Parts: sequence; structure tokens; C-alpha cells
Amino acid sequence: MGMKMEDKKKFMREAIQLSIDSMRAGNGGPFGAVIVKDGKVIAQGSNRVTSANDPTAHAEVVAIREACKVLGTFQLTGCEIYTSCEPCPMCLGAIYWARPDKMYFANTKSDAAAIGFDDQFIYEEIELDIHNRHLPTEQLLNGEALVAFKEWEQKTDKIDY
Repeated sequence: MGMKMEDKKKFMREAIQLSIDSMRAGNGGPFGAVIVKDGKVIAQGSNRVTSANDPTAHAEVVAIREACKVLGTFQLTGCEIYTSCEPCPMCLGAIYWARPDKMYFANTKSDAAAIGFDDQFIYEEIELDIHNRHLPTEQLLNGEALVAFKEWEQKTDKIDY
């Protein structure tokens, strides 16, 4: 049984209102997100990058962290996320890792770029060889770091995710 369109619009309007209220309060950029499970909002988030001095405190990440606390789990199976804007690469990655059942967004990444939030360069950087990226990047001590990976591979009591 799918959720009704009116309910979806109601949840999206909550995410949009969060984006407006938080921005007006000076918490960060104009972005909001809510996470819904069983037809109820279980968590919300707004952009807190500048107020928390945290470049990862995007609305979607804040909402995911809250939802996981509420549910006592590291995955959001059975949940949906409503975000006021198409997610940036970091948030999209976080959403995929959180594994909600579905994502809805309002503004597009082009809308965000038009007001100065242009994440296209990150998408482009990801595709480049590490030696051609704007952020100088160098690999060190791969062999030593593989010790942890080999041990993880053999670990019998690990929690897969």
C-alpha cells in the first residue's frame, strides 16, 4: 500500500518549511529534510554548516543521524527521505549508505547552483584520476593499512552492512 500523494506533499512541505525557517534563523543554507516511517515523521534536519562549524551538517545528514538514533539502527530500511533539494554528492552517498526505501526532492541541483551552491565540480573531481584532482592527493602505507582489511575479512563476529 503506497502513501497518498497528499501525504507525500505534506512531508515535502515540512522539509521546505524547515529549509526556510532554519535559513531565516541563521543556522545555515536553505535546505531541509524529513525522514518518514510508517506515515510519521521520525526525524528532521536542516542545514547547520555555519552554526555548528561542521561542513558535514547538511540537512540530509543531520536527519539521517537523528533517524538512526530514534530507531537504534544504522540503516533506514522502511523509511523515506524528503529533502528540499536534490542532494549533493556527500548527502547522496549518505542516503545510499542509510538505505531508505525511497527519496523525494523538491529543488534541483541546477536550482541550487543558480544561487551559489554548485556541487558539479565534486561530481567531476570524483571521475578524475587522483593525480589530476584539485585537492593534492597521495597514497601512503597501503600495505600497512591492509592489515586491518585482512583482519576484518577473517573476523567471525562482524556486523555486515
